Formats: sequence, structure tokens, C-alpha cells
Amino acid sequence: MVYSSEETQEKLERLARLIRGAGHAEGLIPAQWDVLRYLARANRFSNSPIATAHYLGTTKGTISQTIQALLRKDLVTSVSRGNDARSVVLTLTEKGEALLARDPLATIGKDLAALRGKTQKHLGRAVADLLQSETTRQGAPLFGSCEGCRMFLAGKEPVCASFGERLSEIDLTGLCQKFRAVKSKTGQIEK
Repeated sequence: MVYSSEETQEKLERLARLIRGAGHAEGLIPAQWDVLRYLARANRFSNSPIATAHYLGTTKGTISQTIQALLRKDLVTSVSRGNDARSVVLTLTEKGEALLARDPLATIGKDLAALRGKTQKHLGRAVADLLQSETTRQGAPLFGSCEGCRMFLAGKEPVCASFGERLSEIDLTGLCQKFRAVKSKTGQIEK
């Protein structure tokens, strides 16, 4: 069956609502699950409250309240980044990691993994294209990992040109707020 763009949009909207509704689980609200998921994927350069707010498309005030709730529940920690008390590093606690292992959205991930071959490939590409279009339209940061970032300097000891620091294995696969998609020879962003 072929769906029109309007039918596909309706299905995406409904799926988003169902996913959002599933976020009322384990004593958390969807925004709190969103923060836990983000922090589990963020690299060390992007695990701050402001980067979290940018990724989730929310305000500093909203993210601050959400983080405070997660701190009270002992699901995240917040420590100063270096000597600057205004800059903090957020990390999941063991309790937060254990809770995230019971993420109510894991079933969606399993459904996606069950898609095979071309269907999974085409859906992944379509969602990436939609995300690229919407982040561009809204002027929102894209976020991504080192692979595919034009600031990534590969080599024996990989370096991020944006931060001027060596990258660990964890940094290489984590989400980064400074991600800049590599452009192809035609000027198109490669995905």
C-alpha cells in the first residue's frame, strides 16, 4: 500500500503521541525519559544542561526543572566542569542507567530492528532526511557523532577540531552539540 504525504504525516503524528504517552512510566514523565536517553548518548562535550536543552528543543528553565527532578530521584549527577562552577557535567547514576534499561520506548527500537533490509534502510534514510529538513527550518542544531562530522580529524589519535581535544572511543560514538555534517563534492550534506 502506498500512503499519501498527508496519510504519512497523520501516522507520524499518531506514532509520536503514542510514544509520548508511553513516557509516563516508572514514576517519570516523558521529558525526564528524554533527558535520560540523551545523557546516555551524549559525549563529554555535550553532557551539559544547555546542550541537553538544545537537543531536546526546550528552554533552559524547563530543562533546569527536569534536571532538578532527576537529581532528587538520584537518576543523574551534576558536577562542576573544571574550575568553572557555572559549567556542569551531567551523568547518569547507576540507578539512572538501571532505569533506562527498562525504557518504555525499547519496544519501538525492537520493532525498528525487526524491519529488514531495504525497508529499514529506506525508513532510516527518510527519518534522517525529515530530521535534517526540520532542524534546518527551525535553525536547531543537528547533533551527531564524529563519524560524518567535518570537525573530526581521523588518525592514530583522533581529534575534534571544534574542541581541539583528543577523542576517546566513547567520544567517537556519542552525540555532539558541535556536529557539522560532512558535505559531499556537490555541496549536499551526506548522511
